[in-house]
Amino acid sequence: MKQFPTSQILNNLPKQFFASLVKKVGKYIEAGYDVINLGQGNPDQATPNHIVKKMQEASANPANHRYSPFQGHRYLKQAAADFYKREYDVTIDADKEVAILFGGKAGLVEIPQCLLDPGDTMLVPDPGYPDYLSGVALAKAEMVMMPLREANNFLPDYNELSSEAIERAKLMFLNYPNNPTGAAATKEFFEETVKLASLNDICVVHDFAYGAIGFDGVKPLSFLQIDGAKEVGIEIYTLSKTYNMAGWRVGFAVGNSSVISAIELLQDHLYCSIFGGIQEAAREALTGSQDCVRELNHLYERRRNVLIDGLRSLGWNVTAPKGSFFAWLKVPDGLTSTEFADLLLEQAHIAVAPGIAFGELGEGYVRVGLLTSEERLGEAVRRISELEIFKK
Repeated sequence: MKQFPTSQILNNLPKQFFASLVKKVGKYIEAGYDVINLGQGNPDQATPNHIVKKMQEASANPANHRYSPFQGHRYLKQAAADFYKREYDVTIDADKEVAILFGGKAGLVEIPQCLLDPGDTMLVPDPGYPDYLSGVALAKAEMVMMPLREANNFLPDYNELSSEAIERAKLMFLNYPNNPTGAAATKEFFEETVKLASLNDICVVHDFAYGAIGFDGVKPLSFLQIDGAKEVGIEIYTLSKTYNMAGWRVGFAVGNSSVISAIELLQDHLYCSIFGGIQEAAREALTGSQDCVRELNHLYERRRNVLIDGLRSLGWNVTAPKGSFFAWLKVPDGLTSTEFADLLLEQAHIAVAPGIAFGELGEGYVRVGLLTSEERLGEAVRRISELEIFKK
């Protein structure tokens, strides 16, 4: 069959690391090994029943079998605005400051195409969510990496950036609670970010995917809770993590009206909006009982404690995440992150993600997901103990 060459745009896209990880893990599963897969970020719990029930009811409504409004139903935008008022005491204009997204990832990939021209500069965290790079490549933009170092609690130190880079930058991505490090942002850091963005005309995009998952009694901070934040940026929220709706592909962006307008313009050319049944279920998730969210947060905290306490008992000096459903663990001396991940898979049949997959400064760490039962996490600790890598 004739092979047609792909475009330069596709050729310039970054390689999808997790596709190769799935393939590697799959080989061990196919060979009959009992693999404990802690390498991906796919929520393992079911969508709460009241949300599923609303979807079932809405799917039977013939009105939802037609095209939805291109920019989404207003009732869902209002639900997002009500959610932000209830959860963060942030006032959002449902008509001008909310864009419905086909999942958070879609919005993150779209934003650089909305705001940047070829050659423009954006600031990207290192380590960071790999799909940030996809939007940069599609926009033919340039990146300046913002180092996230453990010594600074995995927050960017803007003093590390050159004045030239800050002057050139038009866009900045942030993400707290953070993937992959599990770090949390402080009010002081967000205030510094708003000041920097305002002085230098930088649009801030805060990826708030793990906004519902905070530990030790500390609720994650929304960027939009900071005075002036809406003037300089937006926040992207997904229902994937908060409500275990990863497969439903629905989220929203809130904040600066000019950015929201740009997102909606691009999406007008890409999509015909989300199935109305999903939008009704999303409204139910945002406005209905939040008991399921609190229960899920407690579940992840229990899992975190089982994993972190267990690993510390082996002599592994690990830091407990402050949020998200990931732990960011230092690898033993003398091994790269890839070598250690391969060792765990080959000898203990535990899959983790090597830190280098998230950027150069991810080297020296592995990311572990809290997305399996406490029993399986305990079993992972037991298998690691048998390797006798760490000393008590």
